[in-house]
Amino acid sequence: MRSSKAEIVRRVHAIPDVEFDRDRKLTSFAGLVLFQAMFAALDLRARLRACFEHLGRRRDFGHARVLLQLVVHMLMGFRRLRDRDGYADDPLVCRVLGVSRLPDVATISRTLATADAKAVDRVRRLVGELALDRAVTEELPRVTLDFDGSVLDTRRHAEGTAVGYNPRRKGTRSYYPLFCTLSQLGMFVDMLHRAGNVHDSNGALDFVTRCIERVRRRLPRAILEARLDSAFFHQNLLSVLEEHRVQYAVSLPFANYIGLRHLVESRERWVRIDDRWSYFETTWRPKRWRRKRRIILVRQRRVVQRKGPLQLDLFEVVEREFEYKAIVTNKQTHAANVLAFLNGRGCQEAILGEAKEHASLDYIPCRRRVANQLYSLAAMLAHNLGHELQLRASPTRRGQAPSRAPQFELMTLGTLRDRLIRRAGRLTRPHGRLQLCVAASGHARRQFRHHLDHLLHAA
Repeated sequence: MRSSKAEIVRRVHAIPDVEFDRDRKLTSFAGLVLFQAMFAALDLRARLRACFEHLGRRRDFGHARVLLQLVVHMLMGFRRLRDRDGYADDPLVCRVLGVSRLPDVATISRTLATADAKAVDRVRRLVGELALDRAVTEELPRVTLDFDGSVLDTRRHAEGTAVGYNPRRKGTRSYYPLFCTLSQLGMFVDMLHRAGNVHDSNGALDFVTRCIERVRRRLPRAILEARLDSAFFHQNLLSVLEEHRVQYAVSLPFANYIGLRHLVESRERWVRIDDRWSYFETTWRPKRWRRKRRIILVRQRRVVQRKGPLQLDLFEVVEREFEYKAIVTNKQTHAANVLAFLNGRGCQEAILGEAKEHASLDYIPCRRRVANQLYSLAAMLAHNLGHELQLRASPTRRGQAPSRAPQFELMTLGTLRDRLIRRAGRLTRPHGRLQLCVAASGHARRQFRHHLDHLLHAA
């Protein structure tokens, strides 16, 4: 029914008086109750305490509680440690963390700095365990692992940083960790923390082996796949993948090998994939390698910008040339599927981009290296928990594409934050029973209730 203008528009002149809640019952993050329920279902507090038990009990705020505060800090969308002052009096944040007041910034920094490498290693394993627990629950028949490094730069002099490859801010100090992500779930599995001046392949052999063995132990019947770029093209790494029965596709820096370059230049017949891609196959090995492997040489047609004066003809001639790349693989499927599989590495770039933008993965808050490592792991954990919350609510499942895109329709952590977490609420006790009144209506209320019902039912 159509409404009249008088029913819609009204004149407003008075500005309301502003008062502040002195009883500290109002919250700006009512959606944290969903994560409180999920923390209980995952027994996350106890598992975090186990990561730091060798350090002994602290008299005030322990390492596990501080790390959990960082996770909540990132879930709410904050970045710097100093941003903690913006929610210091929020009652629901304190309730989720199980404290009557939050630690200040200095306490957070000192607590992180007193951790050690053993604690970092345990937290790193916990991040991977939570991701693999979900993979086991979903009974994934195929698991695709992506490996790549990413620059975490800083303008301060943090311990362990170095000047290295940094296309965005040249000359700044940075870390260059190597990440392992699980494509089907869009989650982090592991991280190898490194200085910013190392090559992509530095420490990669042991790291890749460790990740594959962990996944194999948890998912012994799943088909394992791995995707890597040309920096990881090495005989020992390919041999390890083959020994563990992993189907792989690795970019090959064929421009460095004269034999392959001549093979491409002399090739006249290419097999067409579509209007953009064509290929041919061969078996080849570098001189010092022990055996040959399947090589797929691919060319991509691209438009070249014309330089010089522009002739405004009715039919302008479009110049085209080809861009080449090579793939080494042990997959037995068609070359078009192998190409789509390798190009699907962009899924990992999306995961890293989302974690940097919405979980502050690219921020380096402290001078101590161990503190920065724990901060990065907290960002990875916050990202995974955002996906875990949605996966527990049974999202729509897609078919498995050749590119191995994520199998579930998941919101980014930023969208999840805007729709669910950042909701005004009030804590009350009618008849002595704790109650959270959330400011949500329509679709937001249904979505909130949908997630909460699944969490409470699972518990």
